Amino acid sequence: MWRRWLNWMSGLDVAVTRLLGMLLLLFACLLGFIALSDEVSEGETQDFDERVLRALRSPEDPAVPRGPWWLAVSAEELTSLGGVTVLALVTLMVCGFLALARRYRTLLLVLVATVGGAGLNLVLKRFFARPRPSVVPHLTEVMTQSFPSGHAMLSAIVYLTLGGLLAQLAEHRRLKAYILGLSLLLPFLVGLTRVYLGVHYPTDVLGGWVAGLAWALLSAVMARTLRRRSPALRAEAHKPVE
Repeated sequence: MWRRWLNWMSGLDVAVTRLLGMLLLLFACLLGFIALSDEVSEGETQDFDERVLRALRSPEDPAVPRGPWWLAVSAEELTSLGGVTVLALVTLMVCGFLALARRYRTLLLVLVATVGGAGLNLVLKRFFARPRPSVVPHLTEVMTQSFPSGHAMLSAIVYLTLGGLLAQLAEHRRLKAYILGLSLLLPFLVGLTRVYLGVHYPTDVLGGWVAGLAWALLSAVMARTLRRRSPALRAEAHKPVE
């Protein structure tokens, strides 16, 4: 009996520690985004942003990006990984898997996290209404406002949310680390391409990363809270995939 109680307490300590760590990181992201957005709104970052964009273009012709010819082609291909079409397709494929596995509650959590994050991005863009960069020509088409970067924010939300879900299914730590590492790498690469293609300032991308991470953390905290209160959701999370 005492051994069971001690095992339960040690498991509780780990769970509480993880939850506190997530909440602290979420709080840091919120403070960071507020500070960054305040600097952007006041124009304090404009000079830095424009210097970075100019540095990535040829001094003779700002329409020509620095680097070998294939770098611009690769950037255009990589940037699509953060586009609405690709992210929606990835999300639908994962939702299809969850539906076939009869994990309907988990499917609902994924939809709320991804669709809610997309809605938040639109609200933030309209609120800040920052114009797109004009110091260099754009190397790809854009339609919405600049801050925060939708590609950076939405890719962080989708890939981190789905990566966290897949990491729960992995048994070994190295597999979990591999999945979470890829979930962080993809938004990072997507954000870099937005700056290289001249359609976003560096602070737009940084804001997108921070906001996306904050939303993914909030979704994870809410999922953990619901899982604790819902035996059905908890059983579904530990149900083997058939």
